[in-house]
Amino acid sequence: MGFNGRFMQTTFQMTEGILYIHPHNEKIMEIQFCGAARYVTGSSHLIILDDGYKILLDCGLFQGKGKHVWERNNRWHFKPSEVDVMVLSHAHIDHCGRIPQLVKDGFSGQIYSTHASRSLCAIMLLDSAKIQERDVEWYNKKLLKKRKKKKSQFRVPLYKSKHVQPAMEAFIGCGYERWIKIDDRVEVFFRDAGHILGSSTVTLKVKENGKEHLIGFTGDIGRPNRPILRDPAKMPKVDYLICESTYGDKVHELPPEQSENFLQVLQKTCIEKKGKLIIPAFSVGRTQEIVYMMDKMESAGLLPKIPVYVDSPLAVNATQVFGSHPECYDDSLNEYLLIDDNPFGFNDLNYVRSVEESKAINASQEPCVIISSSGMMNAGRVRHHLFNNIEDPKCTFLIVGYCSPDTAGGMLRNGVETLKIFGEWKVVKAEIEVMDSFSAHGDQVEMYEFIKNQKKSAKKVFLVHGELDTQLKFKSFLKDKGFKGIEIPEEGQIIKL
Repeated sequence: MGFNGRFMQTTFQMTEGILYIHPHNEKIMEIQFCGAARYVTGSSHLIILDDGYKILLDCGLFQGKGKHVWERNNRWHFKPSEVDVMVLSHAHIDHCGRIPQLVKDGFSGQIYSTHASRSLCAIMLLDSAKIQERDVEWYNKKLLKKRKKKKSQFRVPLYKSKHVQPAMEAFIGCGYERWIKIDDRVEVFFRDAGHILGSSTVTLKVKENGKEHLIGFTGDIGRPNRPILRDPAKMPKVDYLICESTYGDKVHELPPEQSENFLQVLQKTCIEKKGKLIIPAFSVGRTQEIVYMMDKMESAGLLPKIPVYVDSPLAVNATQVFGSHPECYDDSLNEYLLIDDNPFGFNDLNYVRSVEESKAINASQEPCVIISSSGMMNAGRVRHHLFNNIEDPKCTFLIVGYCSPDTAGGMLRNGVETLKIFGEWKVVKAEIEVMDSFSAHGDQVEMYEFIKNQKKSAKKVFLVHGELDTQLKFKSFLKDKGFKGIEIPEEGQIIKL
């Protein structure tokens, strides 16, 4: 687990196959980092007040493949039934994906989020449940073929579709820019993070021993001057800051270059080589941004006449949710709506729901653009597009965001020559292009600009949601800018405030 000596006092308890790790608490406010600690996945941070009241910030799924991921998703660093309340920053699965499991395993409190995050969770958690049921079924079938394997090694889903509804009933939707009382001693404040629809920073006002403490959680920091959503709004000044660090060592390319580069890749793949341009993209946020960009290109007469497919039922549903929350739109989208009342639809765009339609796209040899989830290529329909097209030199896979190193997307980013897909080794012959400018995460400079108002107020800054090498570079960058008290917590570590 990587605990250092100061944090070794723990109690382990096994209940119904779930491992709980209990710290011996002294009567002082603490934060335990239960996920996204030196990783970019599984966001989860537990705040324990001096009287034992527990606030969980996010409850995200650890994403990726391998036994270590399965083990992480089946382990709690706390007992769910002892958590009093949960606060959600936004609806990406690595931040919300374990909520039904949390409720199933005993949590009975309220979940506070923005209205749009609640709407997105309603569809995303059902999709997550279905994916888990399919993945477990596939895994168990594979075990059955190996006769020496024991029945105890069979898996059960973290949760099923039936567990999503009880979780959704616990949600309380909230507006931005208002203090909301969740307990006699605790208030929460959501401010637009500009990351995805409904994303927010979280500020907690906690009363302890007659004093007020402000604890800030950036969630995922969005980017200024991006399409569709408003720019991120800086958080109130806080005493303690939990800050993401995904791109803490990088600076993204500028938007004009992004559009030009995208058109060049599309032209080369679909027009010159007559191949398929396949874009693995998260169903929420990235897909809508790419569609909106292509819609504007089509309106300007720049987009070649080729079919474009959004091959993801979740993305189709998410795009409908986008239409239901105009309160999150920026001024440029509101202005564009005056000339185009459907910014997520144009003549050659096709939204694909059925499996049959998806299979037909795979079987077709026509040049086209396919936008399909998941963004890391570790699940969903894009896996089938990967399987069928990775060995075709006419095709291009355009990676438009962060991918964990152990996912197919991460491996392709790192230049692997072969890839195992559905149990079969494939030679990478398709072109692999990367455009991080599409990322919804702020880069090194954008994150600094977002948090620099905390420089004097924050006694501690905890870097989370980043790979360790990146975090070390971001920590050095922030120190050079005048920040003090920067820590990079390990998974499971408890820090007293």
